[in-house]
Amino acid sequence: MSTQFRYSIPVEQTEWRFDGAAETGFTWEYDENRERLLTLYDKGKQLQWDAAKRIDWSLDIDPENPMEIDDRIIPIYGSELWDKMTEKEKVNTRIHQQVHQLSQFMHGEQGALIACAKIVQSAPDLDAKFYASTQVMDEARHVEAYSRLLHEKFNMAYPINSGLKALLENALTDSRWDMTYLAMQILIEGLALAAFQRIRDFSRNRLCASINAYVMQDEARHVSFGRVALRDFYPQLSDAERDEREEFVVEACYHMRDRFQQMEVWENLELPTDRVAEIIEQSENTKLFRTRLFTRIVPTVKDIGLWGPRVRKAYTDMGIMEFADLDAQALLDHDHEVATRFEAETEYVKAAAEAH
Repeated sequence: MSTQFRYSIPVEQTEWRFDGAAETGFTWEYDENRERLLTLYDKGKQLQWDAAKRIDWSLDIDPENPMEIDDRIIPIYGSELWDKMTEKEKVNTRIHQQVHQLSQFMHGEQGALIACAKIVQSAPDLDAKFYASTQVMDEARHVEAYSRLLHEKFNMAYPINSGLKALLENALTDSRWDMTYLAMQILIEGLALAAFQRIRDFSRNRLCASINAYVMQDEARHVSFGRVALRDFYPQLSDAERDEREEFVVEACYHMRDRFQQMEVWENLELPTDRVAEIIEQSENTKLFRTRLFTRIVPTVKDIGLWGPRVRKAYTDMGIMEFADLDAQALLDHDHEVATRFEAETEYVKAAAEAH
């Protein structure tokens, strides 16, 4: 059945089109390359994987709690709206909330697929084009994995929400190559890593957890790519040019913080959206989640040199300055290690099952 018929709410069109301005950059310098980017390119080649084979698609999901994740992550958990629900209504809420999150992952990965194809086109240096070409394949694989998960296991999907749509349009309509890097590689990918991590670390469903672990292994390289490229480039900008980038970072971070309300879900479940919005704003779990979404972004923004007074003030006001001194590379290295452990454990379980 077509995805169009799996969407839980109507979609007016099955395509989203806009003019994405981009310069095309050819380079005739084939020798002068940055070692760190070429190292990432080598890793990108070596760590390609097949979503049809690496993921154990024979695993199933719990029909009442597909991710087998604690109900406390549901923003309205513990409220009078939640307490009044029948068990059937709670099951339905769990499923829709999880499907909505996975659907945004799927749509976001398609946005990343298009963005990194644009980076191949517009990046001024050959080493960046080399690495971005491996990322194109990574993002295609991620769309494939999330699409298959939603189609085969959940049999449902949600359209792209307005917040993610706006972020992607910002990343894809600016003709300057570094703005695509900044929006996608640093901000959107950094936010995604934190959201993926919650499923990887807290879902007890092996299928959902492993997909997110494997995707995070790739995304960690992508963020490293953005860090290396922009850390070299931003010191070359004028103060005015750097200030423009910092203004964009601040606006995007506030936007990302405030977009995680999943109003499409609550409307679809016919809950009073005004009251849901109040509960979400008052929820300590939601506040904690919104804060932790920036664990990857804050140290990376500092690392690439966009650390003027405006950014520092915004991060202080948002309560996320505590992440400024985190070791961004150590977090990314940990993502690789966790994915490797997942794969080893999966192979062990398969071998044990075959032995019996």
